[in-house]
Amino acid sequence: MKVLVFGEIGQVGQELQRRAGDITLEVRGLDEANFENPEACAAFVTATDADAVINAVAYTAVDRAEEDEALALMVNATTPGAIARAAAERGLPMVHISTDYVFDGAGTAPFAVDHPTGPLGAYGRTKLAGEKAVRDAGGVHAILRTSWVVSAHGNNFVKTMLRLGGERDKLTIVADQVGGPTCAAAIADACLSVAAQLCDAPAKSGTYHFSGGPDVSWAGFAREIFDLSGTDCAVEDIPTTAYPTPAKRPLNSRMDNSLTEATFGIPRSDWRAGLRDILSELGALKA
Repeated sequence: MKVLVFGEIGQVGQELQRRAGDITLEVRGLDEANFENPEACAAFVTATDADAVINAVAYTAVDRAEEDEALALMVNATTPGAIARAAAERGLPMVHISTDYVFDGAGTAPFAVDHPTGPLGAYGRTKLAGEKAVRDAGGVHAILRTSWVVSAHGNNFVKTMLRLGGERDKLTIVADQVGGPTCAAAIADACLSVAAQLCDAPAKSGTYHFSGGPDVSWAGFAREIFDLSGTDCAVEDIPTTAYPTPAKRPLNSRMDNSLTEATFGIPRSDWRAGLRDILSELGALKA
């Protein structure tokens, strides 16, 4: 099997390359596939001999998107839509990664895939528009909504906590935002499995959730990072209102993963095991 992957240096893109195994990847990074040029990106799909497409590119600067929504819309919606249309014309299944930010974060129950959406800001709006563009293309697809992505690569919460925890005796961390940290390695494995299954069973096309468990607050996640890394840094719980940001964050990022397991046989990943792997790779796991 061969898969065309958009996204080379992002967290999921790097893990896809590391975990492909017997699957051949045709990887297109932003130096080749400029997501500000939808037609050029679609041309790679038209020309490929791959069996499926995975889009691991996104504009993820949540706060900056409030002032740069046009660019975020191009990267998160317009270009994925062009890729999806080209894939549909070729009969290639497409896996597209989306986010918990398409929901309004209300309540405490996990969001089902068919729960009404209601993004709170520009990032969520553009990702929701991307979902619609992929669906409207009419091809076989899986939209995989995930949350709180972490890995040993790039910028993410784990690496930020290790850096700040090594510099300070105490950190104030938001405790009323709850969700599922998701390791990029687990997302990559899920994307590859879903892509392969869609080739054989196109009726599985649809929208799915894949987030790590168990659900935890950012403060609780930070405590686990410090405990496993042996970092001597206390965590003080604060409410979201004490840490204002340009973009409003959802308080509830819990997602119901049951449909993904029932359809694809992919269970919810345990972020605690994944965190150990990340810390080990970073040389930060406590002996």
